[in-house]
Amino acid sequence: MGNEAFWDRLFRIIKPFVVFASNTISLIGVVLTTSTFFAIAVSLLTGEYGYQANPYITILTTLILPGIFVFGLILIPVGIWLKRRRTTEESKLPSEYPLIDLNVPKLRKILGLLALATMLNAFIFIFATYQGIQYMDSASFCGEACHTVMQPEFAAYPSSPHANVDCIRCHIGSKTSTYLQHKMAGIGKVFATASGNYALPLQTKLANLHPSNETCQQCHEPSHYVGSVIKVKKKYQEDEANTLTWTILQMHVGGGNGRSRGVHSTHLDLADDITYLATDDHRQTIPWVRYRTAGGEVREYATPDWDGDFSKGQLRKMDCIDCHNRPAHAFESPAEALDNGLSSGQIAPSLPFVKMKAKEFLMQPYATQGEGADAIVKSLTTYYQTTYPQVWETQRDAVELATSVAQDIYRRNVFPERRVGWGTYPNNLSHQDFPGCFRCHDGSHVGKNNTFLTQDCNTCHSLIAIEEEKPSILEKITDLQ
Repeated sequence: MGNEAFWDRLFRIIKPFVVFASNTISLIGVVLTTSTFFAIAVSLLTGEYGYQANPYITILTTLILPGIFVFGLILIPVGIWLKRRRTTEESKLPSEYPLIDLNVPKLRKILGLLALATMLNAFIFIFATYQGIQYMDSASFCGEACHTVMQPEFAAYPSSPHANVDCIRCHIGSKTSTYLQHKMAGIGKVFATASGNYALPLQTKLANLHPSNETCQQCHEPSHYVGSVIKVKKKYQEDEANTLTWTILQMHVGGGNGRSRGVHSTHLDLADDITYLATDDHRQTIPWVRYRTAGGEVREYATPDWDGDFSKGQLRKMDCIDCHNRPAHAFESPAEALDNGLSSGQIAPSLPFVKMKAKEFLMQPYATQGEGADAIVKSLTTYYQTTYPQVWETQRDAVELATSVAQDIYRRNVFPERRVGWGTYPNNLSHQDFPGCFRCHDGSHVGKNNTFLTQDCNTCHSLIAIEEEKPSILEKITDLQ
């Protein structure tokens, strides 16, 4: 009796679906679902489903086809419901529904096929959903599928130390609630991207970034002991000989719960809390800082021109990304990029004034990236053809390689169509091209009793050599050369 009662209730539910399934909307749903089902099945069998070299093919297979599949599934019950409501309003609802008798072989086959189709649909839905989510989490989707928006950021990403880290690891973090929140917010961003409804240059909403303990610290341990490390930088002067000079620093990283001096020791291990007020969207202007030591002592520092109004900015507790703010999307300065090219040998130092002239042409304003890239090649080539014809004759390959490298430097860092130029995105690590450390340690932040927020360079590094041609330490440490 129990089984008979179960089947009776089940058939009572199914009967209206059978009666009202014959309608245009449901039939459209069946056609969409069936056609996309076979399209997905064929792409799976041929190996075309999933990640492809062309990001738009990937979008089609992992997002659009599954979307149509799900839309078709939704149309089927919607059509049944609409037809039942219309029939009810017209008072044409049948008093009795057709009998469903499992003793009829044909009916059993139909129900069996429906059950099989349901299981296959469920499999396709789950598989496609998983693949779609995986693709939307990938760097390819973020950087290439949305390339007109993210082109500058994606250009800097492959050469970064985090090139093998998926975007969501840093931009979303590990919390499920945060993940869902960002995915829902992403729907609006998709429409904004499609309609072109966004401001240029594209800015990172710093207020929405997650704390480093949810992102950076999933891989990096802040209290890890590093101590001091030697940093060597080659710089080529802007003279005819492109004279090589060396800057050698002993960087005091610190760490290890404050057992050595250094940047991490001071800002992480010895500080219980560092809070600051930023009055601009890029967090480059910081008029007030509060430092609470691990022992509980509180010190406050402010610039003389600050009016004490906290409502004019954003209060933030300092963490890793306040200094390491572009760990995966760092843009180069023209001088830095050319120094790297000269140091690697891609740009021949034997070419007279190559750094000075390449830098000059790189920094010219151009309307489009294509125009700029072509103009750089033409300008640098013409310079050697006219000013140093002998160099052009004897080192033509070197000149052409140098122009190609300069062109690549421009394409990696400047995007006129996106309003991204040299220095558009500040990098707070160090203090060469941007204020960086000097946002706080500028000598103007005053505390009680006329004390100043330290500007002692030796806290972070010891200067061994500064742009010297032949520093003596090179003779002692051969592996620096």
